[in-house]
Amino acid sequence: MTVLASALDPASPEYTAHREAMLAKLAELDTEQAKALEGGGEKYVQRHRDRGKLLARERIELLLDPDTPFLELSPLAAWGSEYPVGASMVTGIGVVEGVECLITANDPTVRGGASNPWTLKKAFRAHEIGHANRLPSIHLVESGGADLPSQKEIFIPGGALFKHLTQSSAAGIPTIAVVFGNSTAGGAYVPGMCDHVIMVKERAKVFLGGPPLVKMATGEESDDESLGGAEMHARTSGLADHLAQDEHDALRQTRRVVARLNWRKAHADPSTPAVPPKYDADELLGVVPGDLRTPFDPREVIARVVDGSDFDEFKPLYGTSLVTGWASLHGYPLGILANAQGVLFSEESQKAAQFIQLANQRDIPLLFLHNTTGYMVGKEYEQGGIIKHGAMMINAVSNSRVPHLSVLMGASYGAGHYGMCGRAYDPRFLFAWPSAKSAVMGPQQLAGVLSIVARQSAAAKGKPYDEDADAALRAMVEQQIESESLPMFLSGRLYDDGVIDPRDTRTVLGICLSAIHTAPVEGARGGFGVFRM
Repeated sequence: MTVLASALDPASPEYTAHREAMLAKLAELDTEQAKALEGGGEKYVQRHRDRGKLLARERIELLLDPDTPFLELSPLAAWGSEYPVGASMVTGIGVVEGVECLITANDPTVRGGASNPWTLKKAFRAHEIGHANRLPSIHLVESGGADLPSQKEIFIPGGALFKHLTQSSAAGIPTIAVVFGNSTAGGAYVPGMCDHVIMVKERAKVFLGGPPLVKMATGEESDDESLGGAEMHARTSGLADHLAQDEHDALRQTRRVVARLNWRKAHADPSTPAVPPKYDADELLGVVPGDLRTPFDPREVIARVVDGSDFDEFKPLYGTSLVTGWASLHGYPLGILANAQGVLFSEESQKAAQFIQLANQRDIPLLFLHNTTGYMVGKEYEQGGIIKHGAMMINAVSNSRVPHLSVLMGASYGAGHYGMCGRAYDPRFLFAWPSAKSAVMGPQQLAGVLSIVARQSAAAKGKPYDEDADAALRAMVEQQIESESLPMFLSGRLYDDGVIDPRDTRTVLGICLSAIHTAPVEGARGGFGVFRM
């Protein structure tokens, strides 16, 4: 039998403490995510409603098939910056007329939906996801263009947005623009570059330069409607393919466009039934210790995520601080690499490299479950080849061609973050639990290293060492690194695709796997760099 046995005791004091710590983090996460839902605040939300308009998430809800999920991506974008949480845009994956689509929606309650630097980063990440997974994209447009005070950070890189749209179209991936209001200046190229365009009558305004700019540039007097109104574009310029009477009609017409795409996924839905795990997903709240220096068994997570809690472990007696094996999730085959005791040794690195090659031979996507402090250091391990073995694992991850998914459960420090397919290694999707932390190393270790270096420098100069100043420096560094390693900080910088409730992990991964299989899943047959043996 390959069904995992669980040793988790929900009645134990340790489990209760872990659960309470996780619930506290989830409450904090809910508070921060609520800021994104507030958009520009009550005043601007009400002003938008008074104009008879729907909010961004209301438009998305009406667009989606009834009773289907919407996987929102990067909801905490811009957290901790000078810009509102959410970056004035909503992005995510949802089902429209049975077709999985990448959806973006400007939030016009935040400075008229104007794009700030974080809006660009969020839009670019959405494109990466849509393009890699061949998802048709629907863009719900209402934006005043670039946020002018920050134009120096937007204008140069922002042009890539239009390049991305045309590249998707050239690759045969449908692009659809639905214009609800302003789409001015550079924003006019969003409908200009899309395959299909729907505009709302007497609402949509699409022009390169509005009446004031035209007056300044040419001396010509004009009005919004004759210059860039929806009816003009439908009757005269030909930019609008469909003229909608109102927002609801625009969303209805968008659904009809999608229904007529004749879109087919590269892979059929799994024929294997999606058997629920044997254990309750609610128990995931008590798996990860509050102190990440305390190890936990990732099999307890796997048992509550994969189909039937059924897991065929690969090399279970070798390199035991990395768990590898085969499972299915919502019927999709999956290879899993999960950190057990935190540290990666040479054995774990070689085991991972072999496992990744096997997954590529079989065209099976890989899931990386992070809880690592990095690769082992020390004279014995350096002499034993930890660098070349760690490089072997990173080589395999870098050149693997099957889709990768990553979930940061606990620690994800140092080069271990790279070997476990961190953001720089282009996983198709990367999510974090509220318990996760990621940095070059742990706060105490980093502060300690700086202290040792400063102490050695003072000794080399023959100067006395200020112990009080050292204690203050260590405390300050620890606090800084701790705050910069937390998931909300990292998610705000789009280093992940969202911080998720552990209980939602199976559902989130299921949506991702379904989206991934819209594109061909083909592994590398060779093509790896030189493995230093």
